[in-house]
Amino acid sequence: MQSLLLDFLKVTESAAVAALPWVGSGDKIAADGAATNAMRETLNKMKMHSKIVIGEGEIDEAPMLYIGEELGKGGSHEVDIAVDPIEGTTPTVNGQGNAITVIAAAEKGALLHAPDMYMKKMAVGPKAKGHIDLDAPIEENIKNVAKALGKEVTDLNILIQDRPRHEEYIERIRETGAKVRLFHDGDVIYAIATCIESLGVDMFLGIGGAPEGVLGAVAMRCMGGEMQAKLLPRNEEEIARCVEMGINNFESVLTQDDLVRTDDCLLAATGITDNIIIDGIETIDGNYHTSSILVNGREKQVRYVKSVYPVKALV
Repeated sequence: MQSLLLDFLKVTESAAVAALPWVGSGDKIAADGAATNAMRETLNKMKMHSKIVIGEGEIDEAPMLYIGEELGKGGSHEVDIAVDPIEGTTPTVNGQGNAITVIAAAEKGALLHAPDMYMKKMAVGPKAKGHIDLDAPIEENIKNVAKALGKEVTDLNILIQDRPRHEEYIERIRETGAKVRLFHDGDVIYAIATCIESLGVDMFLGIGGAPEGVLGAVAMRCMGGEMQAKLLPRNEEEIARCVEMGINNFESVLTQDDLVRTDDCLLAATGITDNIIIDGIETIDGNYHTSSILVNGREKQVRYVKSVYPVKALV
């Protein structure tokens, strides 16, 4: 798996570059389609047998790298892939920050096959690993995380997406004295932020997409943090979807090991527009300048990668 690190980096770089012309365009379908096609083309050039186990587009009805699609030109590696060609399609086409392209991979059978539905997620960095419990009240989790970090509760910064469904969480967090830092889009990048101590993010909490939850969990595994999650099916159809994908006890908390069952995993993300971790693409003197983060679970290594490519070289 580790020998494929730079190949997966090129996958996200190519998708980000393909999406660039659609920044500010207002056309979500075209942007997602361009990134998806670039990802598929690059993945098919890699020496591996791979299958998409978490694709994108089931809710959006956008162009998909569909679940079950097989990619690669063969080789000794058998790989499961989780993918989001554009995480933050809305900010991409509105010319706003927090748009990335992201892919995660693990040895065959190691990733949760998460249906595209809502999932409650909680994530913390390495120092607070082992001190969260998604079934416990948020107040108890805040107290335990503060103790693990050697901080006062009033010093904690908790990231949560600015959505009406989170109003109760926001109120309860603020009542403890902890600080709420709201964001609008891009929960994969904000889950990752809990593992980068210099950013001052102590906890990530919220309800968002299940596929993004697994992508975030791979990053947590690679960077030494922890994510817990719980699927939130809203109707009988979504319950049936869970069962179809092998998740019978969907009311149980999914631990880090349930989400990603191996250290032989990796995640690559490239910025389309600026976010708190990596910069968006710049075009300078006829070259694309890309910024990416690349993490792997075997070495627990984080790489920040700056690349320069001639315009049109990756598309």
